[in-house]
Amino acid sequence: MLKGRESLIRLIGRRRRHRRHSLLTSTQGLEIAPKEDKDEVSTVNGNGNEGEEMVDCPVCRKKVRGEINSHLDKCLARGTKRKLSQCTLFQLKFCTRPKVTVSSVESNFTRTDVGPRAGDGNICDLASEISSSDGPENNVQDESNSSSVSLTLTTNRSKICTGESSVCNGVNRMENLDGLVKFDDECKLLSGAKSTISRLEDCPHHQISDDRIDNITHSPLSPSENGTSKCVEPLEDDDNSKILLDTFIVGRKFGDDIELTIGAMVMLSRDSQNVKDPNAIKVLTEDTGQSKELGFIPRELAQYLSPLIDKFQLMFEGHITSIPQHPRAVVPIQMYSSSIGSFDEKDSSSFQEFNSFRRNALCAAEFSKTHPPIPAKYQHNLLLLLKEVLESNAHLFTEGEKTLLKSFLSLSDDSQRLFARLYARKGPWFRMASISYAEICDYEEAVKGLSGRHIVLHCEAECVSLFESIDKLQIDDLKEVLNVLNVGELRDLVCSLNKSHKKIAQNSDHGTRKQDYVARVLGAYESGLCPNLPSMILGKTGSCVRISASAESVFWRAERLFFLNGEQDLSAFLLVDLGIVKYPAYNCIFTDQIFPDRSDLLSYEEAIEVAQGMDESLDENNNELVSRCIEISASHVSSFVEEDRSSDSGSMAAFLSCFSASWVYSKVILLGVSFLEHERRYKDAIDLLKLLLVKFKSDRRRGYWTLRLSVDLEHVGWLDESLEVAEKGLLDPWVRAGSIVALQRRVLRLGKPPRRWKTPSFLDSVNRKIVEVHVQGRPVNCKTGVKNVFYGEDGERCGVEELALEYYAGEGGCWQGVHTESGIWLTIFGLLMWDVVFADVPNVFRTKFQTAPLDLETDSFYEVRRGLVEALLDKIEHGMAEELLIMSWESHVGTACRGVNWDKHSLSELRAAVTCIGGPCLASICRNLAQDYRSWSSGMPDLLLWRFHDDYRGEAKLVEVKGPRDRLSEQQRAWLLFLMDCGFNVEVCKVSHAPI
Repeated sequence: MLKGRESLIRLIGRRRRHRRHSLLTSTQGLEIAPKEDKDEVSTVNGNGNEGEEMVDCPVCRKKVRGEINSHLDKCLARGTKRKLSQCTLFQLKFCTRPKVTVSSVESNFTRTDVGPRAGDGNICDLASEISSSDGPENNVQDESNSSSVSLTLTTNRSKICTGESSVCNGVNRMENLDGLVKFDDECKLLSGAKSTISRLEDCPHHQISDDRIDNITHSPLSPSENGTSKCVEPLEDDDNSKILLDTFIVGRKFGDDIELTIGAMVMLSRDSQNVKDPNAIKVLTEDTGQSKELGFIPRELAQYLSPLIDKFQLMFEGHITSIPQHPRAVVPIQMYSSSIGSFDEKDSSSFQEFNSFRRNALCAAEFSKTHPPIPAKYQHNLLLLLKEVLESNAHLFTEGEKTLLKSFLSLSDDSQRLFARLYARKGPWFRMASISYAEICDYEEAVKGLSGRHIVLHCEAECVSLFESIDKLQIDDLKEVLNVLNVGELRDLVCSLNKSHKKIAQNSDHGTRKQDYVARVLGAYESGLCPNLPSMILGKTGSCVRISASAESVFWRAERLFFLNGEQDLSAFLLVDLGIVKYPAYNCIFTDQIFPDRSDLLSYEEAIEVAQGMDESLDENNNELVSRCIEISASHVSSFVEEDRSSDSGSMAAFLSCFSASWVYSKVILLGVSFLEHERRYKDAIDLLKLLLVKFKSDRRRGYWTLRLSVDLEHVGWLDESLEVAEKGLLDPWVRAGSIVALQRRVLRLGKPPRRWKTPSFLDSVNRKIVEVHVQGRPVNCKTGVKNVFYGEDGERCGVEELALEYYAGEGGCWQGVHTESGIWLTIFGLLMWDVVFADVPNVFRTKFQTAPLDLETDSFYEVRRGLVEALLDKIEHGMAEELLIMSWESHVGTACRGVNWDKHSLSELRAAVTCIGGPCLASICRNLAQDYRSWSSGMPDLLLWRFHDDYRGEAKLVEVKGPRDRLSEQQRAWLLFLMDCGFNVEVCKVSHAPI
């Protein structure tokens, strides 16, 4: 794979179905100004003629008809960008100045606007329309997974925070709840504050959707529509002999397929071995014979009932109260305790603990009466995503986009669920006859709503396009629809064409692949031999549906703004819902917008499209289009001016620069350099590398760029310039780690007399001798280019690393160890530095789905947290590493964190490694990673070995293993030299073939 290709693929993520192909096919100048998507413009007026549309100028915000490039040039030349005076929703309705609030990811996730936003005049109205408006707090919570990441969005009300301190304190307490939620205390608090909260009902709100939206926007601790708490204290006596609960059976797809009847007896059974939820409680049939599983009770209730069952030996039984129509819907049941809690009533602490769990269970069940679990998670998660994006980034959407989103939020459940399902699939076309989802009842009405056949909010918005008529069919649509057919159907279609038009069989290449059949059919249509082909295709496929271009563009933008990367999508919600991934707890503090105005976002999206075009053209071996993408990227980078990072905001600009168009174009250029080198077009590659080095003065990639420039200059025979580039690179503060070693070795090789007479100062450092150990093994194969495989001591096949481990475990010195490379070091770093990594730093945590701060791989990470880092390193250096490691492991085990691998390394291995490495050496490695994580997170030695002495003191050794035809990379050499400077015992183990 070309250098930089994998990184570009991760950047692109989900490919856009509808792109502006004119961007890459235009034969005009390469200077391309940011402009509105055709799809976005068409959503305003409903037609597709871009030349007749009114477009928002991203500079002056005026309406411009037709081509906007010339207008943009005039605006930018005047330098009179319109001042932004639009108030935010928070400023307009509740307070006089913006406030920055902090929220916990595991509790309520709070966003507030942080300053004036650019955009249209109705942004604030839209935000209030989109948000739920029936209470003092607008909450959106994933009700099925309170034990993992809370997905609650709240808009602060300054009347609560500044007017009534008691209510403010109560809300703060609720936002910071973790683990065992004190439902009874919160219920009393909110009940007592009823009169204060009710004053907020005077605030103006706008309602755009039905009660279904409101149900989603309330959490168990959020106030109800009339201003009182939904989680009220249940009416019950002090008799502990019986607990009556009204709840539901959820997760029926995991149970047996049993026909249910009203009044059927059921009972609860603990499922403590459940890997997704250790508090899980199953619902079983109470038959005289063998009980069968019906599903589970909601997770919110199970977390309080499970200790009552486990610790206090309570047993629960009950009956089904009603049967839903849908086979997968939740089933209402009523449960009661059939036994008395087992505890000593004289023991006040035990009694209070029992009563606390009992009250919390009753309160959770009371809340679930009005808030049953939501069965359609795709729909629910999509609504959560849209609401948060609109709340925090409303200034980035046009009128047409907001109209489409308002229309979508007002659609029926079936329409929203169908769209969420189709959007998550590859497509683009789907047969109506083959669409089947359990949560959708009426597909025809769902499609009718999405296709814009009915008027919503007094405007027509199309979220899907239908293929049921040949009138609107284009050649691109034909190709996409043909891919819906399977090979057998395509073969039948080709046979029908051959019977009707014999010239097709004579002029077409025969093939049996699907692409061959599609090409033959399209060839017949384009040549005019079969004008009735659309009707024939429609007869095969039936009605088809796809996401419309306008909807795909808007939802792709919303998804990108929510996750801030291309690797995550709506499936991230499901991983959390299913308990597969648990994200860490951290606070999100916002002081700046990533995209200050829409023009910045459009430029970034345009760059993403060029990157996608580059990736697709490499897949298709379209060298002409590859060159076009490189030219466009080079043109944009040529006009780029890097921001000055000497100010206080410089460190922030460093880690937010990856959301700029220039950064994306630089990745396209880097991939282009690799492509040109592969094509042996070294002079073109040299020009691009020089451009990158001139335009990006403060970039960690400068080391690799400088090295490649020196190498390519040598390829074309310019040795003097190649040496000069390498020497200047060694003086660059952004050239680090392996790049420094590589450039030093180049200077030593190219700078021999008579080109250079003076000996470099780094000669002795680079030429230091690294201890080598030679091990012989019986090879399985001796082929060049194939991974080395040997026979181990037990006769089994193994790699060179396993063979080396066997050697060191035996005659090599009775060492224990693991083959880990960088894995164990990144795991140790993540565990020891956990509190530093997830410290409260502004703007580094923007979403609820991050495993590391945005600035982890920049200099900002160490600069901003210098005090925290050094204080922790001091503890590590003085022998507290093992204690810190144990505490971090027990507190966060299973939580996703960048670099931490919970499954590969056990706690005992990590403790042994930390103890034997020693405090000073371990502190040096952690400091190195904290200062430059990006440069040093790879290339560590293959083996980490340790052995203990009698007094629980040990020693460690690091070994880089090389096969018969392998050699050290420059990054590996840099690590070995650094570790030697830190005092580590370092070796290179060379495995060779044993003589026959």
